[in-house]
Amino acid sequence: MDFKNADHAETVHRADTGTDKHGETVAETRIHESRMEAALLEEKPFAWRKSFLKLYACIFVGYLCSATNGFDANTFGGLSAIPSFVNFFGITTSNQGLVAALYVIGNVAGSFFAGPCADEYGRRIGMAIGSGICIIGTILQAAGQNLPTLMAGRFVLGMGAVLVQTAGPSYVVEMAYPKYRGQLTGGFQACFFLGTIISTWLEYGLNYCDTTSSFVWRIPLAVQGLPSILVLIFVWFIPESPRWYVGRDQHEKAREILVKYHGDGNPDSQVVAIEMEEMIEVISISGSDRRFWDFAPLFSTRSARYRTFLVTCIAWFGQLDLPPTSYYFPLMAKTAGITSVQTQLLLNALQTPIMMVAALCGLRFVEKLGRRKLLMFSSAGMSASVIVITACTANQAGKPAVGGTGVAFLYVFLVVFAFAWTPMQSLYPSEVLPFNTRAKGLAYMNFMVNCVNILNTYVPPVAITNSGWRFYILYIVWDAFGVVVIYFFFVETKGRNLEEIDQIFESDHPVKASFETKMALTKEDGTIKVVDHE
Repeated sequence: MDFKNADHAETVHRADTGTDKHGETVAETRIHESRMEAALLEEKPFAWRKSFLKLYACIFVGYLCSATNGFDANTFGGLSAIPSFVNFFGITTSNQGLVAALYVIGNVAGSFFAGPCADEYGRRIGMAIGSGICIIGTILQAAGQNLPTLMAGRFVLGMGAVLVQTAGPSYVVEMAYPKYRGQLTGGFQACFFLGTIISTWLEYGLNYCDTTSSFVWRIPLAVQGLPSILVLIFVWFIPESPRWYVGRDQHEKAREILVKYHGDGNPDSQVVAIEMEEMIEVISISGSDRRFWDFAPLFSTRSARYRTFLVTCIAWFGQLDLPPTSYYFPLMAKTAGITSVQTQLLLNALQTPIMMVAALCGLRFVEKLGRRKLLMFSSAGMSASVIVITACTANQAGKPAVGGTGVAFLYVFLVVFAFAWTPMQSLYPSEVLPFNTRAKGLAYMNFMVNCVNILNTYVPPVAITNSGWRFYILYIVWDAFGVVVIYFFFVETKGRNLEEIDQIFESDHPVKASFETKMALTKEDGTIKVVDHE
């Protein structure tokens, strides 16, 4: 490749300064075999330019889909510690697991049409339909006068949530600017905590109200519909995914969106040109996204099965890591000798802002360390944390200090988990899935996630009652096994455009191919030359 003019040079892997054969000073930078990465070295995308601020606002509407799920994750766990809620609906230890799991069961049921909905009608309409269903489920719960109505509301809310959880991340990853795709897409799952923070602190504050009125638990149930209402209001003001337009053979509409949001209004932007060229080359206008019944492409080829395997791993290793603390944290605190309802609710509320801070910190390392290293570090730390939690659980009888240590290390576990797994649960599957199967693939992932959640929500109370602390050994082994699987099978996706990631899976050795690089030489005058990798 010839030298090209560039406004600046950016270090992608490492940069070394030296001289070329003509004695001129050059900076050597390792980059992936990616035309997009080379183009990003030439353009100077300021992170806070006006077009990007508009793009971030559009993407935030997608983030609200994650907040929808976050509201439920802690709402029911907190309400289970409020006696008036438990007594009104007649919730007991025998039915609590089922009531909690109904939201997940609704997720599973909705998974079968979540992908086709986002494919057929677009990412925006998918978010809108899912939000509408969530509002219906919220009304059933908040106005419920008996347990069957509450259970029906949780099921309907779960069905709507899986639609927004499929369309939302698809929209975010397809709209994100290539240079910031890791942070922007990882931020989707981090906004899960917007919902959990509001719900848990609302419950904590309302619990101090000296009243027997049902509003202390009806208000948290009603507030679950807030992000869905906001999505329904603002989704009509954001553009559709340009990749969805390309899949519908509407190239000009796609180009207009990319020029406005990625090219800063410049129709000659090299980044936009490469995006359009690669999208047209890779995205099929007669792909499986046009056939709502066709899930076969998720398994029809070797590369497709490899991608689906990675998505399955994200679902299982990201969920079966510890019993769901959001539902059972108050019960775990009580086991450690913390009997005050206010203290239990406070501990439940504290976990969410702590995890959100950890997730946002993790976003800073998504591009620096890469996906693989971050996930391996997190899984190893999770396994070590569960070892301490298990030891404390086994020896806490009559020893409040030991029980308190176990609760403290539960927070350590949550921080280590949120640092990597929270952003990766939306980022990594969205990256490894190609456009034509992305929505169905994410729906499949949600299906797997919720199958695991049903197992991990319903089984732990019974298993812990029967086997005690020994049950936690399962999670120690599972988290450690995740490190091994990630090392041998997970490809590295940083530094490539979405369509360029497809090339990795066509290789006989995808993991090895994901690390192949070229050398970019940057002269003092800002010109760049990309040479063959060594």
